[in-house]
Amino acid sequence: MSTSYDEQIEELRAGYQAQLAQIGELQRRMSEVTGTATAKAQAMKVTVGPQGELVSVEFPTGAYRSMAPKELADLVVSTIQEARGKATAALAEVMTPHLPEGLDATQLLRGTADVAQLMPSEPAMPDGVREYVDQGRLGRQAGEGPRIARK
Repeated sequence: MSTSYDEQIEELRAGYQAQLAQIGELQRRMSEVTGTATAKAQAMKVTVGPQGELVSVEFPTGAYRSMAPKELADLVVSTIQEARGKATAALAEVMTPHLPEGLDATQLLRGTADVAQLMPSEPAMPDGVREYVDQGRLGRQAGEGPRIARK
């Protein structure tokens, strides 16, 4: 015979399993994010992965052949940066629904988010610990000295 307590435990377990599945799906979606950019005149095309790592470089036309080395180098760098920006935006879009309200996913990914604002001003703790921290005593009568465990 199942009790209300057993049913609550099963609900908690099912909720936990659902959260695990959600996290797994989020990780899968995040790992599949890419960003692709094509340079002017289709001189080059790059694709980066979710962490901005270079996945592919293509030169669809022969336009790069007529470029000066500095011009080609600048083109490579700017195209990769554009692709990384697109990957970051796509990753932020995937992550945003799963983040606490007020936390900007793009800032988080770039390392510029103020995550301290999400922390409570005081840490969560049991009442007895809170009393001890605030008043220096735990279950003592006023005027008693600290309780010291003796061996």
